Amino acid sequence: METATKDAATEAEAAPPPAGGFANLAACLVTATVGAAGAVAAVALGLGTPAQPGAGLWPLAVSLAVVVLSLAQTLVGRRGGDGEKFSRYSWLPLAGLATLLGLVALLPVIGFEVPSLLLSVVWMKFLGGESWRSALLNSALVVGVLYAVFVGALGTNVPHLL
Repeated sequence: METATKDAATEAEAAPPPAGGFANLAACLVTATVGAAGAVAAVALGLGTPAQPGAGLWPLAVSLAVVVLSLAQTLVGRRGGDGEKFSRYSWLPLAGLATLLGLVALLPVIGFEVPSLLLSVVWMKFLGGESWRSALLNSALVVGVLYAVFVGALGTNVPHLL
């Protein structure tokens, strides 16, 4: 138990300082705005009916959940809490988004397998800090499972090489 207390104390010392109430409020408003924009885009896709849902039904549900949770967080989370100040690690989600957009751009050009493998390797190695061996092995497994589920089991029509 003493070791766990020391580990927790060491981790608390290494963590960035809390961001504070204003930063938490700003983050809540940004996510609420993103959710509202997603809701507008989802409605533009068409909602369909409960019997035959349109392309925008589930994106609308997720967007509305983001808005509701963001607004709830503005009331609850403004006290400062555990939010961290921005650091160099704060840019990692943007790198993840950029590589995901790269996957979307490459998917129709060279298929599903290669961009998915590259994305997984980048996320595991550079964003997740895994070793090369672990990143390559796990990426190959992830792409294999995704291929088996979506192409093999579900018969999804995705661009693929095989």
